Amino acid sequence: MGYKLAGFDVIGCNEIDPKMMEAYRVNHDPKYSFLEPIQTFKNREDLPPELYELDILDGSPPCSSFSMAGNREKDWGKEKVFREGQSMQVLDTLFFDFIDLAKKLQPKVVIAENVKGLLLGNAKSYVIQICKAFDEAGYEVQHFLLDASKMGVPQRRERVFFIALRKDLCKGFMVQKDMFTHKPDLKMVFKEKKIPFGNLQNALQREPLSPPDMRHFDNANQSGRDRSGTNTFGFFYKCIKSLVCCTITTGGRYSIEDEPMRLNDSEFCNIGTFPEDYNFEDNRVQYLIGMSVPPVMTAQIATEIHNQWLSKIQIN
Repeated sequence: MGYKLAGFDVIGCNEIDPKMMEAYRVNHDPKYSFLEPIQTFKNREDLPPELYELDILDGSPPCSSFSMAGNREKDWGKEKVFREGQSMQVLDTLFFDFIDLAKKLQPKVVIAENVKGLLLGNAKSYVIQICKAFDEAGYEVQHFLLDASKMGVPQRRERVFFIALRKDLCKGFMVQKDMFTHKPDLKMVFKEKKIPFGNLQNALQREPLSPPDMRHFDNANQSGRDRSGTNTFGFFYKCIKSLVCCTITTGGRYSIEDEPMRLNDSEFCNIGTFPEDYNFEDNRVQYLIGMSVPPVMTAQIATEIHNQWLSKIQIN
């Protein structure tokens, strides 16, 4: 949806989760769709020729292994059943399967999104491995930590984006990034005016908080977060009207600062920059939005890549 906002033609997708794929198909009617593990998809020998002529290949390898809200190191290298597709997977290797796919398809640009936790602690070693894999696949890569609230999204959502340009297209773009490295020149600086939650809330019907959640509502601090509310379903948050909303997660619990009521689906759509008429099928609205990069965030990135790289490559 973000790429469409930026003027791109999105022709297909690969997804392991049937419910997510159904929502994608209903809303976007992709020309090509492959409901299967990426390990299977990347080894296909029957892919349409159009997939070997892409401007951009975009992927978001499932990232709960690196999330600060998860078990992090305890889960690294373990095969587990994750919510993404309800399938046995080792999530921390999926990034490299995605790079294998890029090596095969050789799009002009590759974009991979992940959580901020990938840049923290022991996970930094994965960044080194990711950069090496991109290099071996034929790409110059750099990563950016971006904040959606500075990009026209009414949500404090920080995500890491690895953005890679195919090496044979780098001529004319290379600049010295520091004393030792040269990378294709790419500026990802956004200074959009922040949008507080008070601009988004509406008067549509909401559900009252449950008695257990009322305790967390009373304990939430001035930032709107109750750290005592951690459990398998995430933190409890109050949305402060004068502040940008916090990150929408799949399992967090959200209310309004002065009203012990849950946010309604319309408000989740506004915070996530989804259209209110989006067909979520059988997916819970908060869950799908919590799993997604906000479309406006994607549109901002895609626009800059077109303006700074793709438009000039096409001219040359």
